[in-house]
Amino acid sequence: MKLLVGILGLLLLFATLWDAFETIILPRRVTRPFRIVRVFYQFTWKFWAGAGKMFRSKKSRETHLSYYGPLSLLMLFTTWALLLIFTFAMLHWAAGSAITMSGTASTFRTDLYMSGTTFFTLGLGDVTPRTALARVITVSEAGMGFGFLAIVISYLPTLYGAFSQRELNISLLDARAGSPPTAAELLRRHSHFANNDVLTQYLRDWEIWSAQLMESH
Repeated sequence: MKLLVGILGLLLLFATLWDAFETIILPRRVTRPFRIVRVFYQFTWKFWAGAGKMFRSKKSRETHLSYYGPLSLLMLFTTWALLLIFTFAMLHWAAGSAITMSGTASTFRTDLYMSGTTFFTLGLGDVTPRTALARVITVSEAGMGFGFLAIVISYLPTLYGAFSQRELNISLLDARAGSPPTAAELLRRHSHFANNDVLTQYLRDWEIWSAQLMESH
């Protein structure tokens, strides 16, 4: 039983790390049908969109939906962190829960507590690994937690800058195509130009904008 749990823990650990790598670091789109991040967004979007139907005001509903993008990103990071903590707790349990904790016997809850404090590099000292294998798992999780948090902290400012630049283009769209913007209004406002060079360049800029959006989403 413990061997099976250990294998499942390793598989889940690899799947979580690979999913985070493909989402944050890999500079291209991934079309694999099953991904943790895809399941996450399918589930959370249905819940968030369903909650948005309770708003009668269109403006309130749009505001509610606009929060989903940035908030879901933070929830995704949290989901990855919880999965990593859980998988390392599985590995500790599979290794025999070789953890020393004063006053209580080691259980899976102790493994979870040990995994959580190690992942976030708290180092409280009230739980300690007792065997060589438990120490290897602990050190591996500490390094992985430190690296994961560093990647998240460095990724958020970059992502925010890209989103801000895209929002600027959307704001400028009101001057070109009305508010709310429409294709007919865009063509009407460019009809007084002698040729279509201005419109062509404008649409080319939006083609690049769309490609950047597809690349990051």
